[in-house]
Amino acid sequence: MIELLDSVELEEIRDDFPLLAQRVHGKPLIYFDNAATSQKPRAVIEAMNDYYHRYNANVHRGIHALAERATREYELARAKVARFLNAETPDTIIFTRGTTESINLVAQTWGRANLKPGDEILLTWMEHHSNLVPWYQLAASTGALIRRIPLLPDGTLDLSQPFSERTKLVAVTHASNVLGTINPVRQIADAAHRIGAVVLVDGAQAAPHLAVDVPSLGCDFYALSGHKMLGPTGSGVLYGKRALLAAMPPFLGGGEMIREVRADGFTCNELPYKFEAGTPAIAEAIGLGVAVDYLAQVGLQKIRQHEQELTAYTLARMAEFPEIVVYGPADASARSGLVAFTMGDIHPHDMATFLDADGIAIRAGHHCAQPLHKHLGLTATSRASFYLYNTRSEVDAFIEALRKTKNFFGACPTSRQLGVFGTTPVTGAQP
Repeated sequence: MIELLDSVELEEIRDDFPLLAQRVHGKPLIYFDNAATSQKPRAVIEAMNDYYHRYNANVHRGIHALAERATREYELARAKVARFLNAETPDTIIFTRGTTESINLVAQTWGRANLKPGDEILLTWMEHHSNLVPWYQLAASTGALIRRIPLLPDGTLDLSQPFSERTKLVAVTHASNVLGTINPVRQIADAAHRIGAVVLVDGAQAAPHLAVDVPSLGCDFYALSGHKMLGPTGSGVLYGKRALLAAMPPFLGGGEMIREVRADGFTCNELPYKFEAGTPAIAEAIGLGVAVDYLAQVGLQKIRQHEQELTAYTLARMAEFPEIVVYGPADASARSGLVAFTMGDIHPHDMATFLDADGIAIRAGHHCAQPLHKHLGLTATSRASFYLYNTRSEVDAFIEALRKTKNFFGACPTSRQLGVFGTTPVTGAQP
């Protein structure tokens, strides 16, 4: 049985995050916007400060003590991420500015080199814009076609239909940032590989919360963002299978991606530097490495279990409100640690503003998933998302704030509470 975070350990974790101790509008801060960005532990902040205070220098090329230490710490961070993902070797880890850049890298390199008119790019309805727009752009420039895996009423993917023989790329989120659905990546990858397709996984919402083993997932590319997993903004990773990365042309030109420049051309550097043009985000990479250390020390399985318990408890408490509709799987074990919902006819922006007055930070809007919201017949949802430092008592305070919001606005049931869902493929499920 997986050990849960006990009260003492949880308090020690919370003490590691100085931002959580503040008050907002005179109320203790409750931070439930972790799906947008996570808070940073002291260890990450101090590691980045240490770089700037003690060994700020460029990496790889300098032949002096500061440059050598900077290079050592930068490459150590790459090795930490490789272990975190159980990647074959560190040279399959490309540092980027985040998931968005990682996906664009694949679209502009592998995609342009391999897709032709009539080829199919297979997506889902639950993708973040960052895993949509690069493929729309690629389809427009190559003549490839966009198709989508259908959604089932419970917010999971309908994988009953085989992929088309024309499918060349499957790009899928590991965990939805709206529905919370954790997708069966291995099943998708196996089906895609049987027809010779390549699989890219958007891991922005999964890597911070689940133990990710890229060989076991069977994916060809895996993208993540450091700022969602206790690391700094402007840090991210693209994992790719070595054979694919080696065959791909560079994304940007200049600096570290060069091995030799001649009067008539140039030769690319070896992996992973072929894809890291210019001076990298050194402090950010070092901070990400320390964030990975922190998550490993606490334990991803323990973090996952803690978030699952919080999510299940939140869903149970939300059932006290007949006006609330929760979107995505009803089973907390089938979803990540977030809950997107609507409360009657209260606009999600009003919900977020009202909760903020009580010091509670949630998200409201389309969460960079406009096609999904339109597919659901919605303009926006409210979203509470949890992480390792959140507590049951915070959930209780959140529920009481929801009750105050309902009483203030006088929430009225909508057609969704009355059972009128039209032809929407994915419907809200009462918690």
